[in-house]
Amino acid sequence: MRAIWKGSISFGLVNIPIGLYPATRREDVSFRQLRAEDLSPIRYKRVAEEDGEEVPWEKIVKGYEYEKGQFVLVTDEDFEKAMPEATQSIDIVEFVDLAEIDPMFFDKPYYLEPQKGGKKAYALLRETLKETGKVGIAKVVIKTRQHLAAVKPKDDALVLELMHFPDEVLEPAGLDLPRQEKLGKKEMDMAKSLVQSMSGEWEPSGFKDEYRDKLIELIEEKVKRGGKELPTARTKPKAATNVVDLVAVLQKSLAETKKKGSANGSPKASHAHRKKHKKELKKAA
Repeated sequence: MRAIWKGSISFGLVNIPIGLYPATRREDVSFRQLRAEDLSPIRYKRVAEEDGEEVPWEKIVKGYEYEKGQFVLVTDEDFEKAMPEATQSIDIVEFVDLAEIDPMFFDKPYYLEPQKGGKKAYALLRETLKETGKVGIAKVVIKTRQHLAAVKPKDDALVLELMHFPDEVLEPAGLDLPRQEKLGKKEMDMAKSLVQSMSGEWEPSGFKDEYRDKLIELIEEKVKRGGKELPTARTKPKAATNVVDLVAVLQKSLAETKKKGSANGSPKASHAHRKKHKKELKKAA
């Protein structure tokens, strides 16, 4: 894996040389737009609204629309004046409890790898964060843009998670949310029982993008058939729960969960079985 950025983490007078690496990836299926009758790919031209004339790249400039149809030109010099100083440093400005941060603020994680001479200080910061339950809140400039970020420990690694600035996180203003809804004790008890019966330890490997997998499967099948249409299999959407029948729905859900649990093993039991199986595999190895 290739580092997308190199710099350092700084807190106080401590400086740790690091490389920044992607911690996630998106597995999207890409498509091209085609003309329906002959599947010819569609290309786009950059044309001016004024006269419909095509505009070459060298004649395109950037502008800000301050009123409808009114623009002010923004030059490269303007961007340079506004650009924060690129210090090549992740500057930790304070440490806070992770539990205090609303998860809504977190955006995109990256792995941090210590560079030459930085392993001991890297390990020191990682272990200190683990023992104190803190994360470092930092500012960093990546690709000309300043980001708010958190430095967090994860197993043997430190993770830099880019965050939203406060003005980027929206409040649910104007939404019709239930704030003083009366809930019966029976409903609450049954809902808790349902949650308990469906509870287990987090096993991310048990989840996958079923839509993407199915879409690729259908595309491959169409390729085999020379692009011919496949038979349609429609599924009915689940009906919304009627508030009046909430208790009945909970009772039915509990019954079905118990039935599945007895047939396949409860989430906890199946998790215990997986752990036992892993131990057996390790012993065999």
